[in-house]
Amino acid sequence: MLETTTQQPTQTTPNTALAASARGLTKTYGRGDAQVHALRGVDLDLPAGRFTAIMGPSGSGKSTLMHCLAGLDQPNSGSVAAAGVALESLDDTALTRFRRDHLGFVFQAFNLLPMLTAGQNILLPLELSGRGQDADTKARYDYVIGVLGLTDRIGHRPSELSGGQQQRVAIARALVSNPAIVFADEPTGNLDSESSAEVLGFLRRSVRELGQTVVMVTHELEAAAYADDVVVINDGVVVAHLAEPSAEQLVAALRARTGAPHDNGQGAA
Repeated sequence: MLETTTQQPTQTTPNTALAASARGLTKTYGRGDAQVHALRGVDLDLPAGRFTAIMGPSGSGKSTLMHCLAGLDQPNSGSVAAAGVALESLDDTALTRFRRDHLGFVFQAFNLLPMLTAGQNILLPLELSGRGQDADTKARYDYVIGVLGLTDRIGHRPSELSGGQQQRVAIARALVSNPAIVFADEPTGNLDSESSAEVLGFLRRSVRELGQTVVMVTHELEAAAYADDVVVINDGVVVAHLAEPSAEQLVAALRARTGAPHDNGQGAA
C-alpha cells in the first residue's frame, strides 16, 4: 500500500446514517419479446462510512442498480434516496446539481479531459460548483494526491500518464470535493494487477481514514475482497447482503439462483 507523510486533513464525525437506500426498485428495458427486467423490486440499504461492493454475473443488473442509486438512470418504479435526498423529488436540473455537489464517480474509462493537467482534472469538480479552496479542501487535496502517489505527476496531462496513474487521478477527482458517496463502476477493469491493488487499497483507505462512503460495482472476487460489505445481485434481485464475508461465502452467494434461499447469517437484503 502507498505511504505518505502528508498531514491528514480534518475529518468530521463519522456518519452512521444510511448513505443510500432503495425500495421496490424496478427497471425494464425494451418492449414485448425483447423486454429485459434489469431490476425486479429491489430493496436495499447501504450504510454510510463503509466500502460496499455490488457483485453479480454479466447482465445481473448490478450496474443498473448503481446507476439508479446514483441518479444516473431513473427506475420505472420504486424510490431511491442518496445522502438523505429522495431522488424522485428532483427535476433534471436539480438532479444534475445534486450529483455535482454531493456524489463522486469513478468509471472503468478514466474520463479525464486531455487538454487539462492531472491537477486541473482533479480540481475540476470544485471549479464547476463554484466552490473555493478553503484550508480543509487544500489539506484534503494535498493528502489525497500524496497518498495516491500523484504529487510529482500533477503537472502532467493524461497522455503522459500510465493507465494506473490516470485512474488514480480519476479517484482523486472523485474524492477531493468530499462527496457524500463515491460510486465506482468497475474501476480496475482496465488496470493490471499491481495497479488494481493500489487503486483498491486507496479506496479502502479513503473509507478508513477519511470517513468516505464507497459503492463499487465489480465482477472480480479479488476486488470485492477489499470491501466491508458485499451485495450480490442475480437476475435483477438481491440474493445476498454480506458483511465482511469470507471468500467461501462470496462464492456461495454468487452461485445462488434467483429466488433460492441463501442463509448468510443475516438474511438477504
